[in-house]
Amino acid sequence: MATSTHSPADPSKAVTDHCVIVGHSIDAITTATVMVSLGNQVCLYADQQALQHTLETYTFEHQQQALWQLYLNQNSIVLQDMPQLASQLFSDTKASFYWLFYGDLPSSWHALDGVQQAWVSQLNDSQVPSQTPVIFSGISTLGVFASLAKQCQRPWVYYVPFVFLQDGSAYPSMLSPKLWLMGEKTADSIDKVAVLQPLIAQAQQRYISDIATIEFSRSAIMSMLATRVSFMNEWSRLADQQGVDILEVANIMGLDTRIGRSYLKAGWGFGGQTLPAEISALQQTLQNTQVEHRLMQAVNIINDDQKELIFRKFWQHFDGAIENKQVSIWGASYKAGSGRTSASAIHPLLRLLWSYNITTHIYALEAQSELASLYPDQPLLQFIDSATDKLADSDALFVLSWPSTKRLPISAINEVVVPVFDAQNAFAKNQVAALVGTYQGIGRSK
Repeated sequence: MATSTHSPADPSKAVTDHCVIVGHSIDAITTATVMVSLGNQVCLYADQQALQHTLETYTFEHQQQALWQLYLNQNSIVLQDMPQLASQLFSDTKASFYWLFYGDLPSSWHALDGVQQAWVSQLNDSQVPSQTPVIFSGISTLGVFASLAKQCQRPWVYYVPFVFLQDGSAYPSMLSPKLWLMGEKTADSIDKVAVLQPLIAQAQQRYISDIATIEFSRSAIMSMLATRVSFMNEWSRLADQQGVDILEVANIMGLDTRIGRSYLKAGWGFGGQTLPAEISALQQTLQNTQVEHRLMQAVNIINDDQKELIFRKFWQHFDGAIENKQVSIWGASYKAGSGRTSASAIHPLLRLLWSYNITTHIYALEAQSELASLYPDQPLLQFIDSATDKLADSDALFVLSWPSTKRLPISAINEVVVPVFDAQNAFAKNQVAALVGTYQGIGRSK
């Protein structure tokens, strides 16, 4: 997925009656695509280098890739360079609304101007009509968006957390969100953002309240999901001791409607951007309060430790004699099918393996460019084009992420009888039974 070849448009030639979106993240790109699909023109202000990185490393579904390129070619999405000063952005008085993705705003915009961030002061001093809605999205410490809304000297300010966005199917999950949350500065004012009505109407569940409440709810939802992951990972260690398959236990737990099936899979933990960012923001919030939150502290500790667990299983299997070995690693991204490795277990695993001078043969086509850029001078890092290329030369196989739709090459593993260390629990019970050699997963083994 790529940007168009033409240079960013001249702001003075921006289309009339358009939406202004500010950001370079998946959320911002998806929003721009969806807004055009709903019949709007969009001016997307972004750091062009960061935007290109997102487009290259994130695996967008085919529909969104096609629409993004189509809308660029039609100039329905007009790319603009991110201005150094927010005042340059707010000189556009023809925008039907401004949608700002808070985490994508440049640092120069955040400088304090008295008690306000610089961009808020510049918005207040601009010629943008006070009736033009402003929408915030993003993750930050609790109360930030409510405070920003209060500082904005305009009535129609809103906060939309992207709790509905599903990685790998971003476009359809925004068009028909499972849960639409929206905070509003002025109560009962959603009619002022008519452009959002189709999304709200299509939501399976929707809830609109004041911004502080929606911020708090966003953090609580994400923290609950992180807690479920860490809960299962904690129990996976007990399952190892008891000789129980945690995958089967999770299936049984999911039968209880009070629990449900989501986020019950034990593995190397959670990564990506959203959950780690949420936990980090919550920790910052708690540092400034007198409220103890030992549960979330434990969640973070478990998640960090879980990312090294599969290495310890490998070390124990060889009784510590692992120097100068070779291993194959399947998958590197935080989620199968993604090109992003942020907060993935691949990073602690590679550091630990390289500390023992272990050559790592990595099969991770989507994440290859990101890993290559992160570790450009590492001779122990070698990429392979096929999962089985280096199995015959490997002393062990690690599985970090494997698509559920892709068949695991069990016969190829059995030909070389290589021990398998499955950090994702990607192998089904019958596949584990079919392995000739050793298998160790997270809370399950052969």
